[in-house]
Amino acid sequence: MSEHTDSAIVVGASIGGLLAARVLSVTHARVTVVERDVLADGAVHRRGVPQSRHAHGLLARGREALEELFPGLTAELTALGVPAADLQSGFRWVNAGRLLCQAPSGLVGLGVSRALLESRVRARVRALLGVGIADGCAATGLAVSADGRRVTGLRVVRAGGAAEVLGADLVVDATGRGSRAPSWLESLGYPAPEVDEVPIGLAYASRAYRRDASGPDGAAIAGTPADPRGGVMIAQEDDRWIVSVGGILGDAAPLDHAGFTAFTATLPSPLIHEVVRDAEPLGDAVRFRFPASSRRRYERLGRFPEGFLVMGDAVASFDPVYGQGMSVAAVEALALRRCLDRGTEDLAHRFFRAAATVIDSPWRIAVGGDLRFPGVPGPRTRSVRAVNAYLERLHVAAEHDPAVGRAFLRVVSLLDPPQRLFAPGTALRVMRGTRSAALTGGSPVRHAAPALPGTGGAR
Repeated sequence: MSEHTDSAIVVGASIGGLLAARVLSVTHARVTVVERDVLADGAVHRRGVPQSRHAHGLLARGREALEELFPGLTAELTALGVPAADLQSGFRWVNAGRLLCQAPSGLVGLGVSRALLESRVRARVRALLGVGIADGCAATGLAVSADGRRVTGLRVVRAGGAAEVLGADLVVDATGRGSRAPSWLESLGYPAPEVDEVPIGLAYASRAYRRDASGPDGAAIAGTPADPRGGVMIAQEDDRWIVSVGGILGDAAPLDHAGFTAFTATLPSPLIHEVVRDAEPLGDAVRFRFPASSRRRYERLGRFPEGFLVMGDAVASFDPVYGQGMSVAAVEALALRRCLDRGTEDLAHRFFRAAATVIDSPWRIAVGGDLRFPGVPGPRTRSVRAVNAYLERLHVAAEHDPAVGRAFLRVVSLLDPPQRLFAPGTALRVMRGTRSAALTGGSPVRHAAPALPGTGGAR
């Protein structure tokens, strides 16, 4: 049974924080979400979510987790014009320059903008009994008991400059990759967590275009070691495409119309370029920079104050090209719910272990994928090299074998662990598919687009 306590505070009103508030509303009589930004009504981009204007979508597991937390949310979003699609038959994936075989998979994803999704989830959270959102309110630190062993609240500064302490039995930091939890812990005499980091130097530019509903499916094009540029084109509400393209280690897509369009022609497949070269832009292009994937190892800490948790991007922030961030936050929220169902004793250690299990798979996917590129610093262990070599063969087989493609997408969608790709049945299909491609002379998707002058092929 859930243990009912008095009050909780969640710092950050983005997706991770809102989902935490939903879970805590069951076990705590009062929940306050503290947000630095002033929150407008409706689907509005805001400063605290700098990637909001870029491509977003919900993978199958993320959509299922959100539906579990907010029943009817999928129907609510699709009624607002959000496209739902089978992730294999209704979307095109290009990996290693090869188009994954399209076939029904039962994996349903949503092409929803970040602003709309956040606004609808926020409305659901506002409607929960005992939950309130304090916006325009900046968190400055933790309040603790006299012996320093328990967090008793959050220090905040209101919009008018007034400082106060909000008391709580539990404080959850969901402020994203800019989280100050490590420095807060050190100021209280606790160690900061170790940090695993993989510098990727990603820069991507995004632009919205008018979409013909009868036109082609969306597409995701992964960069290759020979051509590290990639991009994604997702159908979203209001009959529009959101297109994000970019490169690594200094290769930034131009923001002007001609340069952006030309950049799309240099990707390992022409699928995105074939749409944007003729589509009507709905605004200017914008850029987002992502220096490194990082993972704070809270699960390894021996000492940690009671009454405090950290979750979401504040724990692990992945290379966004893999599109797993919101889905990971949703699955973490379900893990928090399971931990709370067992009470609050030793909650932090139990939750951080559970969150680490959730994070392990997407972290291996993102880091292993990034280490395919020679310029990305990091240890290429024998295991990493072997997995990447196997995945190259898997993408060859997935070009013609829908079962192999479905197995890959189930892992990408966080429904299956990566090791499922090495199951005997899938491995046999990979071997057969690779042999068949060699016999028939199959080759990756190619096109004759020129490189942009002066870019050098990195960022």
